[in-house]
Amino acid sequence: MSDATQVAQVRFTFDGRELTALPGETIWQAARRAGTTIPHLCTRGAPDYRPGGNCRACMVEIDGERNLAPSCSRQVSAGMGVRSDTSERALNSRRLVIELLLAEQPARALAHDRNASFWHWAEQLGLQGSRFPQRASRVPPPPADRSHPAMTVQLDACIHCQLCVQACRDIQANDVIGMAGRGAAAKIAFDVDDAMGDSSCVGCGECVQACPTGALMATTMLAADGSGLLAAGETVDRVVPSVCPYCGVGCQIDYQVRNEQIVAVTGRNGPANRERLCVKGRFGFDYVHSPQRLLKPLIRRDDAPKIPDAAFDPANPSTHFREASWDEALQRAAAGLRSLRDGHGGNALAGFGSAKCSNEEAYLFQKLVRTGFTTNNVDHCTRLCHASSVAALIEGVGSGAVSASFMQIDNAELAILIGCNPEANHPVASTFFKRAARKGTRLIVIDPRRHGLARFADETLQFRPGSDVALLNAMLHTLVDEELFDPAYVARHTSGFEAMRAHLATYSPEAMAEVCGIAAGKIRAVARLYARSKASMIFWGMGISQHAHGTDNARCLIALALMTGHIGRPGTGLHPLRGQNNVQGASDAGLIPMVLPDYLPISLAANRARFEKLWGVTLDPQPGLTVVEIMNAAAVGDIRGMYIVGENPAMSDPDLKHARQALASLEHLVVQDLFLTETAIYADVILPASAWPEKEGTVTNTNRQVQLGRQALPLPGDTRPDWWIMQELARRLDLDWQYDGPAAVYAEMRQAMPSLANISRDRLEREGSVSYPCAGDDQPGADVVFADGFPTPSGRAGFVAAALLPPDEQPSTDYPLVLSTGRLLEHWHTGAMTRRSAALDALEPAAVVTASDEDLRRLGIADGERVRLITRRGEIEATAHADPAVAAHADPAVAAGSLWLPFCFHEAAANRLTNPVLDPFGKIPEFKYCAVRMERA
Repeated sequence: MSDATQVAQVRFTFDGRELTALPGETIWQAARRAGTTIPHLCTRGAPDYRPGGNCRACMVEIDGERNLAPSCSRQVSAGMGVRSDTSERALNSRRLVIELLLAEQPARALAHDRNASFWHWAEQLGLQGSRFPQRASRVPPPPADRSHPAMTVQLDACIHCQLCVQACRDIQANDVIGMAGRGAAAKIAFDVDDAMGDSSCVGCGECVQACPTGALMATTMLAADGSGLLAAGETVDRVVPSVCPYCGVGCQIDYQVRNEQIVAVTGRNGPANRERLCVKGRFGFDYVHSPQRLLKPLIRRDDAPKIPDAAFDPANPSTHFREASWDEALQRAAAGLRSLRDGHGGNALAGFGSAKCSNEEAYLFQKLVRTGFTTNNVDHCTRLCHASSVAALIEGVGSGAVSASFMQIDNAELAILIGCNPEANHPVASTFFKRAARKGTRLIVIDPRRHGLARFADETLQFRPGSDVALLNAMLHTLVDEELFDPAYVARHTSGFEAMRAHLATYSPEAMAEVCGIAAGKIRAVARLYARSKASMIFWGMGISQHAHGTDNARCLIALALMTGHIGRPGTGLHPLRGQNNVQGASDAGLIPMVLPDYLPISLAANRARFEKLWGVTLDPQPGLTVVEIMNAAAVGDIRGMYIVGENPAMSDPDLKHARQALASLEHLVVQDLFLTETAIYADVILPASAWPEKEGTVTNTNRQVQLGRQALPLPGDTRPDWWIMQELARRLDLDWQYDGPAAVYAEMRQAMPSLANISRDRLEREGSVSYPCAGDDQPGADVVFADGFPTPSGRAGFVAAALLPPDEQPSTDYPLVLSTGRLLEHWHTGAMTRRSAALDALEPAAVVTASDEDLRRLGIADGERVRLITRRGEIEATAHADPAVAAHADPAVAAGSLWLPFCFHEAAANRLTNPVLDPFGKIPEFKYCAVRMERA
């Protein structure tokens, strides 16, 4: 604690003890910090919740005051004398409040959550029942609402504390829950319908975590008759702290484990989530208990076709695979890889690692490919999401990571959100964006597809798909033309400005307006807002990166920040919102074909020498192939064998017909996964992997925060930890690996990666999260970087011009529409996990293609009708839907001429349609633009 904080403390007495309060702290907060929790029902003491002050369960007596005061809303003043447990008057008031509320509850034997905080406080106050008539004897209890797949509403337990309203409105900023009616008829209500399942609820479950009575509960915590899963006094077997395995936000969580099953998940006060979760992070863990889990190694039968025939049933793989012991499976897997390596050279092999694995597993995987396969043909899903962003960032500022965490939006006057839909893809991060907007931060949403954050935006630019460079260069032109750039910053910290100025001369907003579909005046206005703000941030997603010109898009965003000096200060910076839970960490660990850990180019002899000494091998100096390049090489026989861990290229790669043919053509394929995925069915050997709750290890989120995941469940069946499987394969490929667990791997990583300096495993155990770079063992990690320059040889960042290039293929008479793909809130990546979660699959069970009303009318297709989508590469069927998404706005979610389709449904695999053309720098496919035809199915 600093000296300034100590001076600012306020001294007061509490039940005869002298305590100190921080400036603005309430009595309740100060007492809790000192170890005493006063009874409470309408406040949580959780981050960002405000005191309700309406339940009167926390009353205290203050010396010299006639009336009792609610401790949750009364601030401490110097010399104040407070009596809590020593005041009979305060205790009697609390007992009366709880006793009156007891009359409104089901009897505890029938309570939905017999361990809810309400019952805890009743016990603490010595109350077993109520003298007052029970509500159930006066009015019939309202029926339970089980319309939502994950949550149950039981208003017979509601005490109108309004914590759920605050959770929904203030914390998650969703505005779904409110109060309706007056007096005795008052009740909790939902925005669209009385039933939660028919409302616009996004299933985040913040209301469930906030509810003190069980009026709102996770359905998994209820028996079929509505009674609580746990009897009074019972608890779950254990609570295990960990990190969510879904998106790159990196929410910290608590697994609630009973009978070796995860029965509930709650949010922890982590640096990226402050107890908040989304629908996946709270209700999406039952996939680990799926009956489709692979529990034993499998080997392809000798008589089974390489390409599965129509009779193949993934639920019954015995027609094509047989069970094997670990020794046989590992021997078969390694023998096939060794034979190809020795007979055709290491470059005949390749490996796909996974951003769903831990840092330790990513590090081991790339080390195995480089030292055991003797090739750099190793890649992972960053190639399909932010490879172009990383390429542009390393080129421009010398680092592929974000320059500031998304929490810095609290310090920003303005934020641009371009090519991203945080409400669906980074939902917890979006709560901070929405709350910042309500507090005055100006949001500028720029996207061809209008999404939910538009309702919080000051300006929305819904530009033509594929015209990103035109729009961004026009904004840059405005900064130069109107002298809105920061000449001092440009001179001190950048290079290449004059060449950029010359390049931008022909990109005036007036010239680009027709190209991008945004009026010149609006382009100039947005550029002015960004430049003139004292602190501006830029966030982007795969709408920027997943293009053949994705690197150029990111170059333009970098130029905006450099030209204005909006980088290196609080509330400023560049932040590509990373997609999967550990795509940042996996990239840092070297799961990329052209760089070693910490992004050291493999082609430089000094870099190789360092790792050759650490690993005791000789490394191939030639950069390897990327994801799509590997599949192309497999299709023509140059890549003959592969080892794939936790990736599903038979769903995630573009032009799936080609990708699946490439997989089928491999002479030897080893797949390590949880399920018999679309990729695993092509394997020769399948190794059953461990799910995230069954392992331990570190992950690194989009904010550069390294966090520790802990094992909550035993390994099921005959599964093994992923690191163990990799080590066993390495040993069979003549490598002398002797790791005894993830901690030993992490220790080696710290030798290999300066980015992990001062972030020890012991420190992560204690603190849970540390950002890199970190200046010392006792120092917090840097939330904002580049204050004093850039990690480039010159210390300067560089402007890189981006020319206007059209997308690879344009609409035509045969293919008149433009298709873009993406993710849904309820599902993750290729759906391997979330499609096996009962609640998540019930919320979004089938593929829907979103189209404009105008296009549906023109084609004579009704909303909800089955349609066929056809491109030059393939076709699928889906259900058409005209979705305005933001009903309060006139603009449609999808503009005329455009379609949007999620890629998580195997029965309507979007990547059968997408274009495999690559960005020349990031080598990322053009998922966000291809020409398509839509017709009735």
